[in-house]
Amino acid sequence: MFHVKHWSAKRPLVFDVVVIGAGHAGCEAATAAARLGARVGLLTFDPGNLGQMSCNPSIGGVGKGHLVRELDVFDGLMARAADRAAIHRRMLNRSKGPAVWGPRVQADRRIYRAAVASLVASSGVEVLAGEAHGLLLKSGAVNGVSSSNGTVECRSAVIATGTFLDARMFVGERVMEGGRRGEQASNVLAGQIREIGLGQGRLKTGTPPRLDGRTIDWSRLEEQPSDRDPWTMSAMANGIGQPQLRCAKTRTNERTHEIIAANFNRSPLFAGSIEGRGPRYCPSIEDKVRRFADRDAHQIFLEPEGLDDHLVYPNGISTSLPEDVQAEFLRSIAGLERVKIARPGYAVEYEFVDPRRLKATLGVADITGLFLAGQINGTTGYEEAAAQGLVAGLNAAAHALALEEVRFDRRSSYIGVMIDDLTLQGVSEPYRMMTARAEHRLSLRADNATTRLGEAALATACVSDERSAQILGHFDQRGGIGWADTPEGSADLLYTPYVARQEREWEVVQRDSNVWIPSSFHFGDVPGLSTEMVERLSAAAPETLDQASRIAGITPAALSAVYVAIRRQAA
Repeated sequence: MFHVKHWSAKRPLVFDVVVIGAGHAGCEAATAAARLGARVGLLTFDPGNLGQMSCNPSIGGVGKGHLVRELDVFDGLMARAADRAAIHRRMLNRSKGPAVWGPRVQADRRIYRAAVASLVASSGVEVLAGEAHGLLLKSGAVNGVSSSNGTVECRSAVIATGTFLDARMFVGERVMEGGRRGEQASNVLAGQIREIGLGQGRLKTGTPPRLDGRTIDWSRLEEQPSDRDPWTMSAMANGIGQPQLRCAKTRTNERTHEIIAANFNRSPLFAGSIEGRGPRYCPSIEDKVRRFADRDAHQIFLEPEGLDDHLVYPNGISTSLPEDVQAEFLRSIAGLERVKIARPGYAVEYEFVDPRRLKATLGVADITGLFLAGQINGTTGYEEAAAQGLVAGLNAAAHALALEEVRFDRRSSYIGVMIDDLTLQGVSEPYRMMTARAEHRLSLRADNATTRLGEAALATACVSDERSAQILGHFDQRGGIGWADTPEGSADLLYTPYVARQEREWEVVQRDSNVWIPSSFHFGDVPGLSTEMVERLSAAAPETLDQASRIAGITPAALSAVYVAIRRQAA
Protein backbone atom coordinates (compact mmCIF):
# COMPACT_ATOMS: atom_id res chain seq x y z
CA MET A 1 0.00 0.00 0.00
CA PHE A 2 1.11 3.58 -0.68
CA HIS A 3 2.58 5.80 2.04
CA VAL A 4 0.48 8.79 3.09
CA LYS A 5 2.61 11.87 3.70
CA HIS A 6 1.88 14.07 6.72
CA TRP A 7 3.33 17.54 7.06
CA SER A 8 3.29 20.66 9.17
CA ALA A 9 2.24 24.15 8.18
CA LYS A 10 5.63 25.35 9.51
CA ARG A 11 7.57 23.27 6.98
CA PRO A 12 5.87 23.27 3.57
CA LEU A 13 6.54 20.38 1.24
CA VAL A 14 8.17 21.09 -2.12
CA PHE A 15 7.20 19.30 -5.35
CA ASP A 16 7.55 19.81 -9.07
CA VAL A 17 3.85 18.97 -9.59
CA VAL A 18 0.89 18.84 -7.20
CA VAL A 19 -2.28 17.09 -8.35
CA ILE A 20 -5.54 17.96 -6.58
CA GLY A 21 -7.97 15.04 -6.58
CA ALA A 22 -7.27 11.30 -6.71
CA GLY A 23 -9.99 10.01 -9.01
CA HIS A 24 -9.33 8.57 -12.45
CA ALA A 25 -8.01 11.87 -13.85
CA GLY A 26 -5.91 12.68 -10.79
CA CYS A 27 -4.25 9.27 -10.48
CA GLU A 28 -3.37 9.23 -14.17
CA ALA A 29 -2.07 12.83 -14.03
CA ALA A 30 0.09 12.16 -10.98
CA THR A 31 1.64 8.94 -12.27
CA ALA A 32 2.17 10.35 -15.78
CA ALA A 33 4.06 13.31 -14.32
CA ALA A 34 6.11 10.93 -12.18
CA ARG A 35 6.99 8.77 -15.20
CA LEU A 36 8.38 11.89 -16.86
CA GLY A 37 10.71 12.40 -13.90
CA ALA A 38 8.82 14.93 -11.76
CA ARG A 39 8.49 14.81 -7.99
CA VAL A 40 4.74 14.61 -7.53
CA GLY A 41 2.34 15.14 -4.63
CA LEU A 42 -1.24 13.82 -4.94
CA LEU A 43 -3.60 15.71 -2.62
CA THR A 44 -6.90 14.04 -1.74
CA PHE A 45 -9.64 14.11 0.91
CA ASP A 46 -9.36 10.37 1.55
CA PRO A 47 -6.30 8.40 0.41
CA GLY A 48 -8.33 5.21 0.83
CA ASN A 49 -10.46 6.18 -2.17
CA LEU A 50 -7.78 6.28 -4.86
CA GLY A 51 -9.26 4.91 -8.07
CA GLN A 52 -12.77 4.74 -6.67
CA MET A 53 -15.39 3.83 -9.30
CA SER A 54 -18.01 6.38 -8.29
CA CYS A 55 -20.69 5.25 -10.71
CA ASN A 56 -20.75 2.21 -13.00
CA PRO A 57 -18.33 -0.68 -12.29
CA SER A 58 -17.07 -0.88 -15.87
CA ILE A 59 -14.24 0.39 -18.03
CA GLY A 60 -14.36 0.94 -21.79
CA GLY A 61 -17.03 0.74 -24.45
CA VAL A 62 -17.42 2.20 -27.94
CA GLY A 63 -15.13 5.23 -28.19
CA LYS A 64 -14.29 4.95 -24.50
CA GLY A 65 -12.42 1.67 -25.04
CA HIS A 66 -10.37 3.41 -27.71
CA LEU A 67 -9.27 6.00 -25.13
CA VAL A 68 -8.27 3.27 -22.66
CA ARG A 69 -6.15 1.46 -25.27
CA GLU A 70 -4.44 4.76 -26.22
CA LEU A 71 -3.81 5.59 -22.58
CA ASP A 72 -2.24 2.16 -22.17
CA VAL A 73 0.35 2.85 -24.88
CA PHE A 74 1.68 5.68 -22.68
CA ASP A 75 1.84 3.32 -19.66
CA GLY A 76 -1.38 4.63 -18.10
CA LEU A 77 -3.02 2.85 -15.17
CA MET A 78 -6.57 2.26 -16.36
CA ALA A 79 -6.12 -0.65 -18.78
CA ARG A 80 -3.86 -2.59 -16.39
CA ALA A 81 -6.18 -2.05 -13.42
CA ALA A 82 -9.19 -3.04 -15.54
CA ASP A 83 -7.52 -6.30 -16.58
CA ARG A 84 -6.65 -7.16 -12.98
CA ALA A 85 -10.23 -6.54 -11.86
CA ALA A 86 -12.19 -7.80 -14.91
CA ILE A 87 -15.03 -10.17 -13.99
CA HIS A 88 -16.91 -9.83 -17.31
CA ARG A 89 -15.58 -8.91 -20.75
CA ARG A 90 -17.56 -7.95 -23.81
CA MET A 91 -16.42 -6.57 -27.16
CA LEU A 92 -19.25 -4.24 -28.11
CA ASN A 93 -20.34 -3.81 -31.74
CA ARG A 94 -18.74 -7.13 -32.70
CA SER A 95 -21.29 -7.51 -35.53
CA LYS A 96 -19.98 -4.31 -37.16
CA GLY A 97 -16.59 -3.38 -38.58
CA PRO A 98 -13.42 -3.31 -36.42
CA ALA A 99 -13.33 0.51 -36.47
CA VAL A 100 -16.29 0.69 -34.09
CA TRP A 101 -15.56 -2.31 -31.89
CA GLY A 102 -15.58 -1.28 -28.25
CA PRO A 103 -13.68 -3.31 -25.63
CA ARG A 104 -15.51 -3.10 -22.30
CA VAL A 105 -14.90 -4.89 -19.02
CA GLN A 106 -17.02 -5.24 -15.93
CA ALA A 107 -14.73 -4.75 -12.93
CA ASP A 108 -14.77 -5.89 -9.33
CA ARG A 109 -14.81 -2.49 -7.59
CA ARG A 110 -12.58 -3.51 -4.68
CA ILE A 111 -9.99 -5.23 -6.84
CA TYR A 112 -9.93 -2.27 -9.26
CA ARG A 113 -9.39 0.23 -6.45
CA ALA A 114 -6.65 -1.95 -4.94
CA ALA A 115 -4.98 -2.24 -8.36
CA VAL A 116 -4.92 1.53 -8.83
CA ALA A 117 -3.57 2.04 -5.30
CA SER A 118 -0.82 -0.49 -5.96
CA LEU A 119 0.16 1.15 -9.26
CA VAL A 120 0.22 4.61 -7.65
CA ALA A 121 2.34 3.27 -4.77
CA SER A 122 4.92 1.84 -7.17
CA SER A 123 5.10 5.07 -9.20
CA GLY A 124 6.90 7.16 -6.60
CA VAL A 125 3.97 9.59 -6.20
CA GLU A 126 3.59 10.91 -2.64
CA VAL A 127 -0.03 10.82 -1.46
CA LEU A 128 -1.08 13.78 0.71
CA ALA A 129 -4.19 13.68 2.88
CA GLY A 130 -6.13 16.94 3.12
CA GLU A 131 -8.48 19.38 1.42
CA ALA A 132 -7.14 21.80 -1.17
CA HIS A 133 -8.12 25.34 -0.19
CA GLY A 134 -6.64 27.20 -3.11
CA LEU A 135 -3.79 27.91 -5.48
CA LEU A 136 -0.86 30.11 -4.48
CA LEU A 137 -0.24 32.44 -7.42
CA LYS A 138 2.68 34.77 -8.02
CA SER A 139 2.83 37.07 -11.05
CA GLY A 140 0.16 35.03 -12.82
CA ALA A 141 1.90 31.71 -12.24
CA VAL A 142 1.31 28.77 -9.90
CA ASN A 143 3.64 28.84 -6.91
CA GLY A 144 1.96 26.31 -4.63
CA VAL A 145 -1.24 24.96 -3.12
CA SER A 146 -2.74 25.76 0.28
CA SER A 147 -4.57 22.98 2.09
CA SER A 148 -6.24 22.08 5.36
CA ASN A 149 -2.92 20.58 6.53
CA GLY A 150 -0.51 23.23 5.35
CA THR A 151 1.16 24.67 2.29
CA VAL A 152 2.64 22.71 -0.60
CA GLU A 153 5.08 24.47 -2.92
CA CYS A 154 5.18 23.48 -6.60
CA ARG A 155 6.02 24.69 -10.09
CA SER A 156 2.79 23.41 -11.62
CA ALA A 157 -0.56 22.08 -10.43
CA VAL A 158 -3.29 19.88 -11.91
CA ILE A 159 -6.87 20.33 -10.69
CA ALA A 160 -8.78 17.06 -11.13
CA THR A 161 -11.70 17.47 -8.74
CA GLY A 162 -14.25 15.39 -10.68
CA THR A 163 -17.81 16.06 -9.51
CA PHE A 164 -16.71 17.51 -6.15
CA LEU A 165 -16.36 21.22 -7.01
CA ASP A 166 -19.15 23.00 -5.08
CA ALA A 167 -21.18 19.81 -5.45
CA ARG A 168 -24.72 18.95 -4.32
CA MET A 169 -26.51 15.59 -4.35
CA PHE A 170 -30.24 15.09 -4.92
CA VAL A 171 -32.58 12.26 -3.95
CA GLY A 172 -36.11 13.49 -4.56
CA GLU A 173 -36.80 16.46 -2.30
CA ARG A 174 -33.63 15.86 -0.27
CA VAL A 175 -30.59 17.99 -1.15
CA MET A 176 -27.20 17.18 0.38
CA GLU A 177 -23.78 18.74 0.05
CA GLY A 178 -21.20 16.38 -1.46
CA GLY A 179 -19.69 15.07 -4.67
CA ARG A 180 -20.18 11.38 -3.96
CA ARG A 181 -22.21 9.38 -1.46
CA GLY A 182 -20.76 9.90 2.02
CA GLU A 183 -18.10 12.41 0.93
CA GLN A 184 -17.82 16.18 1.26
CA ALA A 185 -17.75 18.74 -1.53
CA SER A 186 -14.77 20.92 -2.45
CA ASN A 187 -16.27 24.32 -1.67
CA VAL A 188 -13.29 26.46 -0.67
CA LEU A 189 -11.40 25.69 -3.87
CA ALA A 190 -14.58 26.27 -5.89
CA GLY A 191 -14.72 29.80 -4.47
CA GLN A 192 -11.24 30.60 -5.77
CA ILE A 193 -12.02 29.04 -9.16
CA ARG A 194 -14.91 31.50 -9.50
CA GLU A 195 -12.87 34.38 -8.05
CA ILE A 196 -10.15 34.07 -10.69
CA GLY A 197 -12.77 33.91 -13.43
CA LEU A 198 -12.59 30.23 -14.39
CA GLY A 199 -16.02 29.12 -13.20
CA GLN A 200 -18.31 28.60 -16.19
CA GLY A 201 -21.48 27.07 -14.79
CA ARG A 202 -22.93 23.83 -13.50
CA LEU A 203 -23.40 20.36 -14.97
CA LYS A 204 -25.21 17.30 -13.69
CA THR A 205 -24.61 13.58 -13.63
CA GLY A 206 -26.33 10.73 -11.86
CA THR A 207 -26.17 7.14 -10.71
CA PRO A 208 -28.78 4.36 -10.37
CA PRO A 209 -29.81 2.64 -7.13
CA ARG A 210 -27.65 -0.29 -6.06
CA LEU A 211 -29.65 -3.50 -5.76
CA ASP A 212 -29.30 -6.48 -3.45
CA GLY A 213 -28.54 -9.25 -5.95
CA ARG A 214 -29.88 -11.87 -3.54
CA THR A 215 -33.38 -10.42 -4.04
CA ILE A 216 -33.31 -10.62 -7.86
CA ASP A 217 -35.04 -13.50 -9.66
CA TRP A 218 -32.21 -14.29 -12.07
CA SER A 219 -34.11 -17.26 -13.53
CA ARG A 220 -36.52 -14.87 -15.27
CA LEU A 221 -33.79 -12.86 -16.97
CA GLU A 222 -31.80 -13.17 -20.19
CA GLU A 223 -28.20 -14.02 -19.37
CA GLN A 224 -25.27 -12.21 -20.96
CA PRO A 225 -22.08 -14.29 -20.68
CA SER A 226 -18.55 -12.98 -20.84
CA ASP A 227 -16.73 -13.27 -24.20
CA ARG A 228 -15.01 -16.61 -24.71
CA ASP A 229 -11.93 -15.26 -26.49
CA PRO A 230 -9.40 -13.97 -23.92
CA TRP A 231 -8.79 -10.42 -25.13
CA THR A 232 -7.44 -7.86 -22.67
CA MET A 233 -7.48 -4.08 -22.30
CA SER A 234 -3.72 -3.71 -21.85
CA ALA A 235 -1.06 -4.87 -24.27
CA MET A 236 0.97 -5.78 -21.16
CA ALA A 237 -1.62 -8.16 -19.67
CA ASN A 238 -0.74 -11.77 -18.85
CA GLY A 239 -4.09 -13.38 -19.58
CA ILE A 240 -7.37 -13.36 -17.67
CA GLY A 241 -6.90 -13.20 -13.91
CA GLN A 242 -10.37 -13.27 -12.29
CA PRO A 243 -13.30 -15.71 -12.64
CA GLN A 244 -15.82 -14.48 -15.21
CA LEU A 245 -19.40 -13.77 -14.14
CA ARG A 246 -22.58 -13.47 -16.18
CA CYS A 247 -24.59 -10.27 -16.43
CA ALA A 248 -28.31 -10.23 -17.25
CA LYS A 249 -30.82 -8.09 -19.13
CA THR A 250 -34.33 -6.93 -18.37
CA ARG A 251 -36.56 -4.05 -19.49
CA THR A 252 -38.85 -1.39 -18.13
CA ASN A 253 -42.52 -1.58 -19.20
CA GLU A 254 -45.64 0.54 -19.43
CA ARG A 255 -46.38 0.14 -15.71
CA THR A 256 -42.83 1.29 -14.87
CA HIS A 257 -43.31 4.38 -17.02
CA GLU A 258 -46.70 5.13 -15.44
CA ILE A 259 -45.17 5.11 -11.97
CA ILE A 260 -42.32 7.38 -13.01
CA ALA A 261 -44.59 9.81 -14.90
CA ALA A 262 -46.98 10.03 -11.94
CA ASN A 263 -44.05 11.26 -9.83
CA PHE A 264 -42.51 13.81 -12.19
CA ASN A 265 -43.51 16.51 -9.69
CA ARG A 266 -41.21 14.89 -7.10
CA SER A 267 -38.19 14.80 -9.42
CA PRO A 268 -35.54 17.50 -8.79
CA LEU A 269 -34.89 17.44 -12.56
CA PHE A 270 -38.36 18.81 -13.30
CA ALA A 271 -38.95 20.79 -10.11
CA GLY A 272 -36.18 23.27 -10.92
CA SER A 273 -33.87 22.18 -8.10
CA ILE A 274 -31.11 21.14 -10.52
CA GLU A 275 -29.68 23.89 -12.71
CA GLY A 276 -27.01 21.92 -14.54
CA ARG A 277 -27.54 20.05 -17.78
CA GLY A 278 -26.99 16.28 -17.75
CA PRO A 279 -25.34 13.99 -20.28
CA ARG A 280 -27.38 13.59 -23.46
CA TYR A 281 -26.22 10.05 -24.11
CA CYS A 282 -26.78 8.75 -20.59
CA PRO A 283 -30.04 10.37 -19.41
CA SER A 284 -31.86 9.48 -16.21
CA ILE A 285 -34.81 7.10 -16.46
CA GLU A 286 -37.26 9.92 -15.67
CA ASP A 287 -35.71 11.96 -18.50
CA LYS A 288 -36.05 8.98 -20.86
CA VAL A 289 -39.72 8.48 -19.95
CA ARG A 290 -40.50 12.16 -20.58
CA ARG A 291 -38.41 12.63 -23.74
CA PHE A 292 -39.29 9.31 -25.37
CA ALA A 293 -42.95 9.00 -24.42
CA ASP A 294 -43.58 6.81 -27.48
CA ARG A 295 -41.20 4.10 -26.22
CA ASP A 296 -42.88 1.30 -24.27
CA ALA A 297 -39.64 -0.11 -22.80
CA HIS A 298 -36.02 0.72 -22.02
CA GLN A 299 -33.29 -1.92 -21.64
CA ILE A 300 -31.56 -2.48 -18.29
CA PHE A 301 -28.29 -4.37 -17.80
CA LEU A 302 -27.87 -5.95 -14.37
CA GLU A 303 -24.15 -5.90 -13.62
CA PRO A 304 -22.57 -7.52 -10.52
CA GLU A 305 -20.22 -5.17 -8.66
CA GLY A 306 -17.79 -7.81 -7.42
CA LEU A 307 -16.94 -11.46 -6.89
CA ASP A 308 -17.74 -11.38 -3.17
CA ASP A 309 -20.22 -8.50 -3.24
CA HIS A 310 -23.98 -8.95 -3.44
CA LEU A 311 -24.53 -5.46 -4.90
CA VAL A 312 -25.79 -5.18 -8.47
CA TYR A 313 -25.57 -2.10 -10.69
CA PRO A 314 -28.72 -1.67 -12.88
CA ASN A 315 -27.19 0.08 -15.88
CA GLY A 316 -29.80 2.17 -17.69
CA ILE A 317 -31.92 3.53 -14.83
CA SER A 318 -29.94 6.41 -13.36
CA THR A 319 -32.41 8.40 -11.24
CA SER A 320 -32.84 11.11 -8.61
CA LEU A 321 -36.47 10.30 -7.80
CA PRO A 322 -37.37 9.80 -4.11
CA GLU A 323 -36.34 6.44 -2.66
CA ASP A 324 -39.93 5.22 -2.26
CA VAL A 325 -40.61 5.89 -5.94
CA GLN A 326 -37.39 4.12 -6.92
CA ALA A 327 -38.51 1.04 -5.01
CA GLU A 328 -41.98 1.14 -6.58
CA PHE A 329 -40.89 1.41 -10.19
CA LEU A 330 -38.11 -1.16 -9.77
CA ARG A 331 -40.57 -3.76 -8.50
CA SER A 332 -42.68 -3.34 -11.63
CA ILE A 333 -39.82 -4.78 -13.73
CA ALA A 334 -39.47 -8.46 -14.64
CA GLY A 335 -37.09 -10.24 -12.28
CA LEU A 336 -37.11 -7.35 -9.80
CA GLU A 337 -40.56 -7.90 -8.27
CA ARG A 338 -39.06 -8.50 -4.81
CA VAL A 339 -35.87 -6.53 -5.16
CA LYS A 340 -34.43 -4.57 -2.25
CA ILE A 341 -32.53 -1.31 -2.71
CA ALA A 342 -29.18 -1.34 -0.91
CA ARG A 343 -28.47 2.34 -1.78
CA PRO A 344 -30.79 4.74 -3.61
CA GLY A 345 -29.80 6.42 -6.84
CA TYR A 346 -29.02 10.14 -6.82
CA ALA A 347 -28.02 13.06 -9.03
CA VAL A 348 -24.90 15.20 -8.54
CA GLU A 349 -24.60 18.81 -9.67
CA TYR A 350 -21.18 20.45 -9.75
CA GLU A 351 -19.14 23.41 -11.02
CA PHE A 352 -17.18 23.19 -14.28
CA VAL A 353 -14.78 25.34 -16.27
CA ASP A 354 -15.17 26.37 -19.92
CA PRO A 355 -12.53 24.17 -21.63
CA ARG A 356 -12.05 26.84 -24.30
CA ARG A 357 -9.94 28.61 -21.66
CA LEU A 358 -7.41 25.78 -22.05
CA LYS A 359 -4.59 25.12 -24.48
CA ALA A 360 -4.14 21.78 -26.21
CA THR A 361 -1.85 20.83 -23.31
CA LEU A 362 -4.85 21.34 -20.96
CA GLY A 363 -2.95 24.24 -19.44
CA VAL A 364 -4.99 27.33 -18.52
CA ALA A 365 -4.11 29.98 -21.10
CA ASP A 366 -3.68 32.90 -18.72
CA ILE A 367 -2.35 31.17 -15.57
CA THR A 368 1.10 29.71 -16.07
CA GLY A 369 1.59 26.25 -14.63
CA LEU A 370 -2.08 25.46 -14.02
CA PHE A 371 -3.62 22.43 -15.74
CA LEU A 372 -7.14 21.00 -15.54
CA ALA A 373 -8.29 17.42 -16.15
CA GLY A 374 -11.53 15.45 -16.00
CA GLN A 375 -15.08 16.48 -15.26
CA ILE A 376 -14.01 19.98 -14.29
CA ASN A 377 -13.54 20.43 -18.07
CA GLY A 378 -17.12 19.43 -18.86
CA THR A 379 -16.66 15.76 -19.67
CA THR A 380 -18.39 12.67 -18.32
CA GLY A 381 -16.96 9.20 -17.76
CA TYR A 382 -13.93 7.52 -16.22
CA GLU A 383 -12.20 7.03 -19.56
CA GLU A 384 -12.47 10.65 -20.72
CA ALA A 385 -11.19 11.78 -17.31
CA ALA A 386 -8.24 9.36 -17.31
CA ALA A 387 -7.16 10.36 -20.82
CA GLN A 388 -7.22 14.02 -19.85
CA GLY A 389 -5.22 13.13 -16.75
CA LEU A 390 -2.49 11.72 -18.98
CA VAL A 391 -2.34 14.90 -21.08
CA ALA A 392 -2.44 17.27 -18.10
CA GLY A 393 0.07 15.25 -16.06
CA LEU A 394 2.62 14.97 -18.85
CA ASN A 395 2.40 18.67 -19.61
CA ALA A 396 2.44 19.75 -15.98
CA ALA A 397 5.68 17.80 -15.58
CA ALA A 398 7.02 19.18 -18.85
CA HIS A 399 6.36 22.72 -17.61
CA ALA A 400 7.97 22.08 -14.23
CA LEU A 401 11.05 20.39 -15.71
CA ALA A 402 11.41 22.67 -18.77
CA LEU A 403 10.73 19.81 -21.20
CA GLU A 404 8.92 19.87 -24.55
CA GLU A 405 5.13 19.98 -24.45
CA VAL A 406 3.18 16.81 -25.26
CA ARG A 407 0.31 17.22 -27.72
CA PHE A 408 -2.10 14.75 -29.28
CA ASP A 409 -3.35 15.07 -32.87
CA ARG A 410 -6.98 14.24 -33.75
CA ARG A 411 -5.76 12.53 -36.92
CA SER A 412 -3.89 9.88 -34.95
CA SER A 413 -5.79 9.51 -31.65
CA TYR A 414 -9.16 9.74 -29.94
CA ILE A 415 -7.35 11.59 -27.15
CA GLY A 416 -6.52 14.24 -29.75
CA VAL A 417 -10.14 14.30 -30.95
CA MET A 418 -11.40 14.90 -27.42
CA ILE A 419 -8.86 17.60 -26.54
CA ASP A 420 -9.49 19.35 -29.85
CA ASP A 421 -13.28 19.24 -29.42
CA LEU A 422 -13.12 20.53 -25.85
CA THR A 423 -10.62 23.33 -26.30
CA LEU A 424 -11.98 24.61 -29.63
CA GLN A 425 -15.71 23.93 -29.38
CA GLY A 426 -16.39 23.96 -25.65
CA VAL A 427 -19.35 22.13 -24.12
CA SER A 428 -23.01 22.86 -23.44
CA GLU A 429 -23.56 19.46 -21.76
CA PRO A 430 -21.24 16.74 -20.41
CA TYR A 431 -18.99 15.54 -23.25
CA ARG A 432 -18.84 11.83 -23.95
CA MET A 433 -16.44 10.19 -26.39
CA MET A 434 -18.05 8.40 -29.35
CA THR A 435 -16.57 7.08 -32.57
CA ALA A 436 -18.88 9.42 -34.50
CA ARG A 437 -16.82 12.39 -33.24
CA ALA A 438 -13.73 11.29 -35.21
CA GLU A 439 -13.56 12.04 -38.93
CA HIS A 440 -10.61 9.60 -39.19
CA ARG A 441 -12.32 6.80 -37.26
CA LEU A 442 -11.61 4.12 -39.88
CA SER A 443 -7.92 4.33 -39.03
CA LEU A 444 -8.37 5.11 -35.31
CA ARG A 445 -9.27 1.63 -34.14
CA ALA A 446 -9.03 0.11 -30.68
CA ASP A 447 -6.88 -2.70 -32.09
CA ASN A 448 -4.13 -0.49 -33.55
CA ALA A 449 -3.42 1.95 -30.70
CA THR A 450 0.21 0.83 -30.39
CA THR A 451 0.77 1.18 -34.12
CA ARG A 452 -0.66 4.70 -34.10
CA LEU A 453 0.94 6.01 -30.90
CA GLY A 454 3.86 3.74 -30.03
CA GLU A 455 6.52 5.97 -31.58
CA ALA A 456 5.08 9.05 -29.87
CA ALA A 457 5.10 7.26 -26.50
CA LEU A 458 8.75 6.29 -26.95
CA ALA A 459 9.67 9.84 -28.00
CA THR A 460 7.92 11.29 -24.95
CA ALA A 461 10.11 9.06 -22.72
CA CYS A 462 7.29 8.45 -20.25
CA VAL A 463 7.18 4.66 -20.51
CA SER A 464 8.91 1.87 -18.62
CA ASP A 465 11.62 -0.37 -20.05
CA GLU A 466 9.06 -3.20 -20.22
CA ARG A 467 6.63 -1.03 -22.20
CA SER A 468 9.39 0.14 -24.51
CA ALA A 469 10.27 -3.47 -25.25
CA GLN A 470 6.63 -4.29 -25.93
CA ILE A 471 6.26 -1.35 -28.34
CA LEU A 472 9.49 -2.18 -30.17
CA GLY A 473 8.46 -5.83 -30.37
CA HIS A 474 5.11 -4.81 -31.80
CA PHE A 475 6.77 -2.87 -34.61
CA ASP A 476 9.13 -5.79 -35.36
CA GLN A 477 6.08 -8.07 -35.63
CA ARG A 478 4.20 -5.55 -37.79
CA GLY A 479 6.97 -5.54 -40.37
CA GLY A 480 7.34 -9.30 -40.40
CA ILE A 481 5.97 -11.97 -42.70
CA GLY A 482 2.34 -12.83 -42.09
CA TRP A 483 1.34 -9.44 -40.65
CA ALA A 484 -1.77 -9.43 -42.86
CA ASP A 485 -2.93 -12.59 -41.10
CA THR A 486 -3.17 -10.82 -37.72
CA PRO A 487 -6.45 -9.09 -36.73
CA GLU A 488 -4.87 -5.64 -36.98
CA GLY A 489 -3.25 -6.40 -40.32
CA SER A 490 -6.49 -7.77 -41.74
CA ALA A 491 -8.35 -4.65 -40.64
CA ASP A 492 -5.68 -2.45 -42.22
CA LEU A 493 -6.12 -4.24 -45.54
CA LEU A 494 -9.92 -4.10 -45.25
CA TYR A 495 -10.02 -0.36 -44.61
CA THR A 496 -7.17 0.85 -46.84
CA PRO A 497 -9.33 1.99 -49.80
CA TYR A 498 -11.96 3.50 -47.50
CA VAL A 499 -9.37 5.39 -45.47
CA ALA A 500 -7.88 6.81 -48.65
CA ARG A 501 -11.33 7.94 -49.84
CA GLN A 502 -12.09 9.45 -46.43
CA GLU A 503 -8.84 11.42 -46.50
CA ARG A 504 -9.68 12.78 -49.97
CA GLU A 505 -13.16 13.79 -48.84
CA TRP A 506 -11.84 15.63 -45.79
CA GLU A 507 -9.26 17.48 -47.91
CA VAL A 508 -12.10 18.63 -50.18
CA VAL A 509 -14.19 19.72 -47.17
CA GLN A 510 -11.31 21.88 -45.95
CA ARG A 511 -10.68 23.30 -49.44
CA ASP A 512 -14.30 23.88 -50.51
CA SER A 513 -15.64 25.42 -47.32
CA ASN A 514 -18.00 27.68 -49.30
CA VAL A 515 -20.04 24.76 -50.62
CA TRP A 516 -23.72 25.72 -50.39
CA ILE A 517 -26.14 23.69 -48.29
CA PRO A 518 -29.50 23.43 -50.16
CA SER A 519 -32.50 24.93 -48.36
CA SER A 520 -34.28 21.58 -48.78
CA PHE A 521 -31.43 19.71 -47.07
CA HIS A 522 -32.43 17.73 -43.95
CA PHE A 523 -29.60 17.16 -41.47
CA GLY A 524 -31.57 14.35 -39.86
CA ASP A 525 -31.14 12.29 -43.06
CA VAL A 526 -27.32 12.39 -42.96
CA PRO A 527 -25.90 8.89 -42.25
CA GLY A 528 -23.64 8.77 -39.20
CA LEU A 529 -24.61 12.21 -37.89
CA SER A 530 -25.30 12.11 -34.16
CA THR A 531 -28.51 13.45 -32.65
CA GLU A 532 -26.49 16.21 -31.00
CA MET A 533 -25.02 17.37 -34.33
CA VAL A 534 -28.44 17.19 -36.05
CA GLU A 535 -29.96 19.42 -33.36
CA ARG A 536 -27.15 21.98 -33.48
CA LEU A 537 -27.11 22.19 -37.28
CA SER A 538 -30.90 22.26 -37.66
CA ALA A 539 -31.23 25.05 -35.10
CA ALA A 540 -28.57 27.22 -36.78
CA ALA A 541 -29.62 26.41 -40.40
CA PRO A 542 -26.21 27.30 -41.97
CA GLU A 543 -26.14 28.18 -45.65
CA THR A 544 -22.58 26.96 -46.31
CA LEU A 545 -20.12 24.48 -44.88
CA ASP A 546 -18.02 27.41 -43.69
CA GLN A 547 -20.94 28.69 -41.62
CA ALA A 548 -21.56 25.17 -40.31
CA SER A 549 -17.93 24.91 -39.22
CA ARG A 550 -18.34 27.98 -37.00
CA ILE A 551 -21.32 26.63 -35.05
CA ALA A 552 -20.32 25.86 -31.47
CA GLY A 553 -19.83 22.14 -30.96
CA ILE A 554 -19.83 21.07 -34.62
CA THR A 555 -17.02 18.56 -35.15
CA PRO A 556 -14.92 17.93 -38.27
CA ALA A 557 -16.51 14.48 -38.45
CA ALA A 558 -19.95 16.08 -38.69
CA LEU A 559 -18.80 18.48 -41.42
CA SER A 560 -17.37 15.59 -43.42
CA ALA A 561 -20.63 13.63 -43.13
CA VAL A 562 -22.69 16.67 -44.22
CA TYR A 563 -20.39 17.31 -47.19
CA VAL A 564 -20.68 13.73 -48.44
CA ALA A 565 -24.48 13.85 -48.09
CA ILE A 566 -24.67 17.13 -50.05
CA ARG A 567 -22.60 15.66 -52.87
CA ARG A 568 -24.77 12.54 -53.02
CA GLN A 569 -27.96 14.60 -53.07
CA ALA A 570 -26.62 16.71 -55.93
CA ALA A 571 -25.49 13.69 -57.97
